[in-house]
Order: sequence, then structure tokens, then C-alpha cells
Amino acid sequence: MLTTIGYSALFLLVYLFIAFVIGTIKKNNGLMDVFYGPGYFIVALSSLVIYTILINEVNIRQIIVTILVFIWAMRLATYVFIRNRGKPEDYRYQAMRRRWKTNIVLKSFIRVYMFQGLVIFIVAFPVWFVNTSDNPSLKILDFSGITLWLGGIIWFIGFLFETLGDYQLYKFKRNPENKGKVMDRGLWKYTQHPNYFGEVIQWWGIFVIALAVPFGFISVIGPFFITYMIIKVSGIRLLNFRYRADDKYAEYKKRTSAFFPWFPKKEK
Repeated sequence: MLTTIGYSALFLLVYLFIAFVIGTIKKNNGLMDVFYGPGYFIVALSSLVIYTILINEVNIRQIIVTILVFIWAMRLATYVFIRNRGKPEDYRYQAMRRRWKTNIVLKSFIRVYMFQGLVIFIVAFPVWFVNTSDNPSLKILDFSGITLWLGGIIWFIGFLFETLGDYQLYKFKRNPENKGKVMDRGLWKYTQHPNYFGEVIQWWGIFVIALAVPFGFISVIGPFFITYMIIKVSGIRLLNFRYRADDKYAEYKKRTSAFFPWFPKKEK
């Protein structure tokens, strides 16, 4: 297991270095957002292939998890690429450059690319466990079968939330009539962050699938970490800070669930 993880981590490191080189040449660290999702697929595919070569066998659970990661990663990368195409570097990375002032290339490598690589490494724990462990045989009605079905359903719900949420927001922003308005339609009526909620739910779904493999419960660190990061560090917190002076957004926050989807509060 450790050998497979080591080789897979090396593939991830090479992938991130390529992203760093491209981002440096383009002077746009925001490109890491495009590379972020596929980084997980690099982990999933490389761990599956290396384990198969070493052990000379593959399990349907490993294939399914790898496919789920591929679908999520490619959808996210495609969406971010389309959303950011032709635009300047994201405001977050521009702010970093202003703060750093010197040694920007080195600091970008460590604090942007390597940091996100560390995030990928930790969040992917359920994938590591499934793709590098002896998987029990799969039966529809036993524990392994139930975890696969349940985890797959949870993942699919999360995928719908993230995909529809991103699409609805993208369509809303493309309409010039909505400039200066707050997105409060569709899924955004029931949660301030349907896309973030969906991403988190997908990783909890993969964790449920991982419960069937030996010591798979330990991989809870992955979904727990991404949940904490999105709610308390990089996702919701940053957006709330960015729109802290927006009165319309403040009103939206008062009536709309912060994370978990729920019916909006009635205005008094």
C-alpha cells in the first residue's frame, strides 16, 4: 500500500510541477484552479494502475471509484476553464502577489501549487484506501454492496448539486441584466453555496464506498478535511469576506441557509 501511495504521490508531484511551469510562463497562478480537479484523477488512476501492476488484480470497486473521480475532475476542470477563459488572473492570486512582493515565483510554487497538492493528497485518502487495499468481493446485499450503492447515491446527489449550481450561476452571470444582483434562484435559493455543498457531499460518498475496505474508516480524514477547508478556510469564508460590504448579499445571507440546503426564511 505504502509503495503504491509513494509512486502515486510522485506522479502527482510531477503533474503539479507541470502546472507550476505553465502558470509561471502565463503569469497566472489561477491556472492551478483548472489543474486542481484532474490532480485527483492523477491520484486515482496512478494508484489503480500501480496497484494492478504490483498485485496483478483489480476490483470493480476500484474501477468505480476511479471513474467517479474522473467524472468529477473533468467536469470541474472544464467548468473552471470555460469560466476563466480570457479573464485576468483571479483576484485571490493577484492579492497574493501584492502581499508577497518578492520571491513571487518560489512563494507561488510552495503556497499555491504545493499547498493545493497537499490538499489533494489529504482529501484523496478514501481513494488511496480503495485503490491500494485488498478489496472484499462485491455482493449486492452484503456490507460491501450496501456501502457501494449508498456511497454512489450520495456521490450522485453531490454531483447534481455542484453541476447544477455551477451552471445556474454561470448562466446568471452571463446575463448583463443581472449585473450587481445577487444570485438567489434555483438551488441558490435554498443554500448560499450549492456548488460547495455538492463537492463536499461527493467526497463523503466516496468515503462511504471506502468503508468496505480494511481500515477504510480511517479515510474519514479526507472528507472531513475538505469540509473544514471549504466552510472555514478557502471557500465560504473567502466569499463572505469579499462581499462583506454588499448590503444585498447581506440580505441574501439572512434568508438563505449557509451550507445545507433548506427552505429560505420568510421575510418579516
